[in-house]
Amino acid sequence: MAGLDQSAPAARDLAPPSITSGPPARAILKLAVPTVLAMLTQSIVNEVDIVFLGWLGCPESSNAQSALLPSLLILWLFGGSLSAISVGTQAYVGRRVAEKRDGDAGAVLLNAALFAFVAGILFSILGYLTMPAILSKIISVPEPRAAAHAYLKWRFLGVTSMTTTFAFKAFFDGIGKTHVHLVSAIVMNAINIILCLIFIFGNATLGAPKMGIAGAGFAGFVSTYVGLFILIGYALHPNYRGRFHPFTVKKLDRTLTTDIIKLSYPSAIATIAVTTGLGLFVFIAQRLDVYFPAGVASPLCPGGAGEPVNGAATTVVGGVLKLIFTACLAFGTSTATLVTQSLGEKNPDKAARFGWTSVKLGLAVFGTLGVLLAVFAPQVLAVVTKSEIVRQAALGPMRLMGIVTPLIAVGMILTQALFGAGNTRFVMVAELLLHFCVFVPLSWLFGITLKWGLMGIWWAGVAYAVLLALVMVTKFRSGDWKKIKI
Repeated sequence: MAGLDQSAPAARDLAPPSITSGPPARAILKLAVPTVLAMLTQSIVNEVDIVFLGWLGCPESSNAQSALLPSLLILWLFGGSLSAISVGTQAYVGRRVAEKRDGDAGAVLLNAALFAFVAGILFSILGYLTMPAILSKIISVPEPRAAAHAYLKWRFLGVTSMTTTFAFKAFFDGIGKTHVHLVSAIVMNAINIILCLIFIFGNATLGAPKMGIAGAGFAGFVSTYVGLFILIGYALHPNYRGRFHPFTVKKLDRTLTTDIIKLSYPSAIATIAVTTGLGLFVFIAQRLDVYFPAGVASPLCPGGAGEPVNGAATTVVGGVLKLIFTACLAFGTSTATLVTQSLGEKNPDKAARFGWTSVKLGLAVFGTLGVLLAVFAPQVLAVVTKSEIVRQAALGPMRLMGIVTPLIAVGMILTQALFGAGNTRFVMVAELLLHFCVFVPLSWLFGITLKWGLMGIWWAGVAYAVLLALVMVTKFRSGDWKKIKI
């Protein structure tokens, strides 16, 4: 493989001590806290949209909120699948740093970022070409569909920045510098909030028109590039450029790029499976508004004339849960770094300790958050939507998912730990089976066939969460992932 580390032994000896040293809980929290804050801050870019769009008058607010979640799923179908390059990038970077091959770690960043940039441009074009057809299939109600189109025409311009950002984030996470993404996310989110306030509602002083949901799309597009430029700036800093040499052109290596893609593509397929499954879930929620547009089939399925209640409620619940899931993912990402570096140090038992310690921490932290979410669901919903009927529809699902949040944390943390170990194919197969054999079929069965309505489709989510946790615990406990070489 080209791009071998040519650093002198003396330079390598100056490398900082391993991030895997010390008590496992302390090492996890040291990486996880900045990662959680960074990913939550970045995720708030979308949550801000939910809140701000809720301030629009009805039915514009309900139409916009109903459009937002399927729009984000479509965006993630293209950008998120490419962003899976971060899985291979982080795993390779972590292993090479643990092996004292800093130059090779820099080569991983260069090749991953270039691939993400070029592929991001191609996927943006593909997204624009296929967006009308996808929207016509996933959103049944015309008004939310039009709103989604207005939003996505801007957000697709940011697919390239999104994917390239993930490559840089994976590099800094892999070397244990998780605070770098935190800085980028804070600045990016501040820019997004300012632009949302200006362009969603308009600003006569600045000459900005009222764009509604399209203004949220424009703000998100601009802010993603701000975040990317900050990460590039960090990589150019002498502390990182001098140690890793990430922009040395001679390190461009087709074989290395191929190796990174081979490790990452199962995660991309898993991402597509998850996104498609969630898209079908949203589609089923939207169908409830078609089948029961002006009344209720049962107390579990409220509907209101002129408002896509079930679709809006699903977006609201999904938006709130996304914050918790993002924090779970951040814990898992930090665990992945510690797992891959421990394996690079030829210490698989330490890698396993990090995995199980992270699970224990996740149960404590996210169990508490889940209880708080279930108890204070009415207050949370009052913040994110002004529609009384949407709040009523969302209350039951919100409380239900709060209860199962600890199991979701276990599944997501161990999924990322397996990614860090390089066991990406198993996760891919598991996600494919769970989404298309459990989650989606049960959503239709419970929600439509049995007429359990909105609560029914969220009970399908509970089934998925339970099985994901069980499958990932069983696989991680087997220990066969300890033998994977990268």
